[in-house]
Amino acid sequence: MQYMMLIYTDPAKTPDIGAKMNDAYLQFTKMVKEAGILRGGEALRPTTTATSVRVRGEKVETMDGPFAETRETLGGYYILDCTDLDEALKYAAMIPGAKLGTIEVRPVATFN
Repeated sequence: MQYMMLIYTDPAKTPDIGAKMNDAYLQFTKMVKEAGILRGGEALRPTTTATSVRVRGEKVETMDGPFAETRETLGGYYILDCTDLDEALKYAAMIPGAKLGTIEVRPVATFN
């Protein structure tokens, strides 16, 4: 089953992640590639580059920035193909961002 690992961190607490954290992410990515379970993943640009869209009635509204007001923001994600939730949680705990923020683990829904 595929699981999405959503990586949330507080940008105010991590203004400059630095080379050490980048290396940790490269090592994690290499590990899950070699394990054959990586199905996707990317880092995201800061929330200041986001645009939110919503439709109310027939009117489309766009707003600069994220819709939710939170301290932790979505900074990236992985999609891993794990045998079960326990394995997914094991890998989520290895994501470097888990030491600074929160990793939300969600099963990917499949529609046939």
